Amino acid sequence: MSWSETPILSGRHVTLRPLAAEDRDALVAATSDGRLWELFYSLAPGPDTIDLWLAYTFNERKQGRVQPFTVLDASGKVIGSTRYLRMNLANRRVEIGGTFYSKSVQRTGINTEAKLLLLTHAFETLGCVCVQLRTDWFNKQSQRAIERLGAKKDGVLRGQRIMPDGRVRDTVVYSILDHEWRGIKQNLNMMLARGEQR
Repeated sequence: MSWSETPILSGRHVTLRPLAAEDRDALVAATSDGRLWELFYSLAPGPDTIDLWLAYTFNERKQGRVQPFTVLDASGKVIGSTRYLRMNLANRRVEIGGTFYSKSVQRTGINTEAKLLLLTHAFETLGCVCVQLRTDWFNKQSQRAIERLGAKKDGVLRGQRIMPDGRVRDTVVYSILDHEWRGIKQNLNMMLARGEQR
């Protein structure tokens, strides 16, 4: 699998497949579960922004900067999206981001397994030396989720991004290095196993 082709990644609870234009309405339904676009720190698309979001995402994919995924639950229902971005083959680095899930599947094993699939592909197929994750300073739920994965905080990029509403965002940056992957993978598998035993 190359750095230019978006793979299909499947686990027991979730499947990540390449984002398609036909996912438009299902993605709006997914973000409507919790009205995710109303969270000021979120970039999740809503009914009024989905077309712009798709156009931007497909352009970024065409330029080779992202590999966007549609996230499906075990029944095949669209529950969100995620992506590789800031892909840098020369330095074997990627970022996992642009992630949103329907509210009803948040705080379940969905995100844990999705991250396990993405990280496994990044380290074991793409040969990455570093995988980065970023989130808004105000998105404390996302920060806790990233830290539960085992990623380490690199720091805060102050004034890193201007949000659609004009707010200047501070971005919290985390990373996982290739020599840390073995332990992170064991941790994620243990988290999934414990969740399945409940």
